Amino acid sequence: MNQNLSIKITNPDDEKVLAIIEELSANLYLRFGSDGKNSFADWQYDNSKFIFVIAEIDNEIVGCGAIRPIDKNIGEVKRMYSKFPGKRIGQTILSFLENKAKAIGYSDLVLETRVKNREAIQFYQKQEYKVIPNYGKYTDRPEAICFGKSLK
Repeated sequence: MNQNLSIKITNPDDEKVLAIIEELSANLYLRFGSDGKNSFADWQYDNSKFIFVIAEIDNEIVGCGAIRPIDKNIGEVKRMYSKFPGKRIGQTILSFLENKAKAIGYSDLVLETRVKNREAIQFYQKQEYKVIPNYGKYTDRPEAICFGKSLK
């Protein structure tokens, strides 16, 4: 299936991208009672430290992911989604984001997911992300689990 998988940097407001973002939000809401949109509201399109990508197979958007800055050296992984779990789409998106993050000067990546989201936890652990103390707005939220990875 992934023979024609391509990753493209794009604008999350692009009309053709909105459907995959809405699919992700609906999926999160059904599973966890929150769509995750509020954590993506401060997006800056003219800042090279913000990266949003889509994955396409034969012109069908099958996934997305993003990085935004936490500080000068740390980026936060956001809006990771694969329409077809188990097809290495998420792994390909994350690998692309990690390489791009390193190229633009991030030394580390962090992310948050829900403790209930066992699939995501296993996925990030497989990609060598380690559990870290909850950061930022997740500090006092027991439903959240945070991960980090050095890009050095």
